[in-house]
Amino acid sequence: MYGVIEIAGRQYRVSPGDIIDVNRLEHDEGSSIELESVLFIGGENPVVGLPQVAGAKVKAKVIRQARDRKIIVFKRRPGLWRKKRGHRQHYTGLLITDIDDGKGNSSTIDQESKVAKKYLESSN
Repeated sequence: MYGVIEIAGRQYRVSPGDIIDVNRLEHDEGSSIELESVLFIGGENPVVGLPQVAGAKVKAKVIRQARDRKIIVFKRRPGLWRKKRGHRQHYTGLLITDIDDGKGNSSTIDQESKVAKKYLESSN
């Protein structure tokens, strides 16, 4: 089972065990969050939301708060001026742990996977 969720105006295709980087969210590392803006649930019985799937939730764990690589922006006009600027975007890393379609069907991360062992058991 997979789902399409919306976070801060952007859409992400997720399934249990995926790690996604989204624009910074105000949550602490190690905390669990529920994302209720689910637009589509795919799998054996696909469900399309109008605009959101009623009752569907995606549970995720915040695994990191970090900054992306630096991007250098260099503007120049011949003989007039030069400007060099840099930017590092803040982001939040999310581990998708559970997808519930709102009708009683759910899909959970496999506890034997490398990702689950690395991020889920370290907090216990």
